[in-house]
Amino acid sequence: MTDREASSVLNRLRAVEWMGDDWDHAFGHVKSRRVLFREYLRRAAVWSQAYSVEGWPFFDVTGSVDPGFELSPEIEAELGDLLKRLTTDELRDTCAGAVRLAELQAKNPAVGAGLPDLYEPLVIFYERGGEFAFDNAGFLDLTGVRYRPASRESYLSSPPVVELGDAVLDALDVAGRVTYYTAADGQGPLLRRSVERDELFGRDLRWETTDVIPASEELVKEAGLIELDELAATRIIGAIVAAGAGTNG
Repeated sequence: MTDREASSVLNRLRAVEWMGDDWDHAFGHVKSRRVLFREYLRRAAVWSQAYSVEGWPFFDVTGSVDPGFELSPEIEAELGDLLKRLTTDELRDTCAGAVRLAELQAKNPAVGAGLPDLYEPLVIFYERGGEFAFDNAGFLDLTGVRYRPASRESYLSSPPVVELGDAVLDALDVAGRVTYYTAADGQGPLLRRSVERDELFGRDLRWETTDVIPASEELVKEAGLIELDELAATRIIGAIVAAGAGTNG
């Protein structure tokens, strides 16, 4: 048995631009990174409940799943070199967990069966802009946006964000404040209003300029549109992307 699964995740983490090495990259992915972080918190809640893990939301789950599990000495040494570059326990615990869990699941597919891929949203979060940090007010600084986590229990009842590919995440990233809308009956397209324009997300997976969003919130309601939060919008984008992939396949 090789450590190829652990090596694959480790190589992804080693390629991350940590600690503000590329601010433009991080600021260009502010909105997708917040969605990824929120989905990680949801998955961490699910796993922590399933395996009675303490220390939610930032942990290395393998110690609770299989306390005797060990990586090969070579991979453990390479992981140790990465962890020395990281500045907080939260970063070290989640990166170590991502590498170790990948190999543990390869050796024992029963681990996490039926559960979502725990660390994938956070690994992508790191790839799209590096680290996060705590501020003095109890918020998490995700680089360009602050976020205060809710309780673990609230994430357990949150619907999942399943599609996390670039087509979905790139569709979220636009400068400035964004408001999403769709038809109240769920039959209309996904719309968004940004600081620059109103747009519609088309079946060709592109945002197109539109004039169907009324000028005022009162007229928006009269037109039968409802406002969506970013997670609901992400799920709609994911469904459109998945449907397009199925059609092309």
